[in-house]
Amino acid sequence: MSKMVIVYWTQTGNTKKMADLIAEGARDAGAEADVFDVSGIAADRTAEYERIALGCPSMGAEVLEEDAFQPFYDELSEKLAGKKVALFGSYGWGDGEWMRNWRDAAKESGANLFGDEGLIVNYEPAGDDIARCKDFGNGFARY
Repeated sequence: MSKMVIVYWTQTGNTKKMADLIAEGARDAGAEADVFDVSGIAADRTAEYERIALGCPSMGAEVLEEDAFQPFYDELSEKLAGKKVALFGSYGWGDGEWMRNWRDAAKESGANLFGDEGLIVNYEPAGDDIARCKDFGNGFARY
């Protein structure tokens, strides 16, 4: 099966919970899933994986986190051409503009985006969102 990396940034823990649930779903599909906080892996190492799932919550005016995640993503984006990529994150306000912008940027980088959309969860994954995260990981493992 496939080997994937899940790299995330979190402030409240909601996006980490999503990352862990996505990894659980991927592992249920038989994939190897390595999970890293963005501070624990370099862009070059991330780019070595067959599948790359990236998670960041909406920040401020619906943007990616600017101090750690955005610089990591900027470096990684140069290496995404032809890569299988999935995007996810949590939000507490807005309408998902940050994810649409991120999706468009990933496509411009040449990423082969899973599902053509990212997975977003309002605040902490609970109820149906838990299954959505696991299904997302399972589907991405088979992508």
